[in-house]
Amino acid sequence: MKAVVFDWAGTMVDYGCFAPLAVFLQVFKKRGIELTAAEAREPMGMLKRDHIQALCKMERVAALWQERYGRVPNEADVDELYADFEPMLMATLHEYATPVPGAIELVGRLREQGIKIGSTTGYTREMMNVVAASAKQQGYEPDALVTPSEVPAGRPYPWMCYQNAILLDVFPMNEIVKVGDTTSDMKEGRNAGMWTVGVLKGGSELGLSLEEVTSMPQEELDKRLAIATERLMAAGAHYVIEEIGCLDEVLKNIEMRHTEGERP
Repeated sequence: MKAVVFDWAGTMVDYGCFAPLAVFLQVFKKRGIELTAAEAREPMGMLKRDHIQALCKMERVAALWQERYGRVPNEADVDELYADFEPMLMATLHEYATPVPGAIELVGRLREQGIKIGSTTGYTREMMNVVAASAKQQGYEPDALVTPSEVPAGRPYPWMCYQNAILLDVFPMNEIVKVGDTTSDMKEGRNAGMWTVGVLKGGSELGLSLEEVTSMPQEELDKRLAIATERLMAAGAHYVIEEIGCLDEVLKNIEMRHTEGERP
């Protein structure tokens, strides 16, 4: 493999992907709509306006909106929700850029092998300017960063991955691995023709803090890990790993399959 393209929040930084969650809940609550955390996380990984649009199209959410306002949400409502969302998120993003355990060490090992480090995100460039600067201060800086702002569309479309390939000067796409924590990450990687790997602990699909992961009874944790694994695999993951530091073994397996002529 020549490169790995990582997601940001929930994969390499912001353990549990909590930065956007509270804000999604708040902007809908302001309009009298109580989202569940599971609903708010469902479209995670998408461009944030697209995420809000997807929330508005959920059957239960649309029904609550209809009940309160006499109609289903329209594009003007999406714009208003996003207008509230963006400044609220921007105000706290710098607090959610801490690299997840094992991420910095993994990048060091990959670079020792000559593997380039790319990245995609559901955040806009303005948001990523905050996150990337804070992450860099804490030791994480990929070789390339592409946001939905710089391509025709965000996930699940493959354009950000293609732009990473251009910036990293790496080809073909089947020699690049996409790693993320959401179903939209998996679809993005598969649509780009890449080997695609899902991450559980620290990710949005599992949706647990580090403290919750370490203190939860093993039986309950295993149950939640199994559910998250099933969702990521159903979305197209070739592999699912428990935590980011486990990627090395998967890359060895991909190399072996690639050498034998197998392609994603």
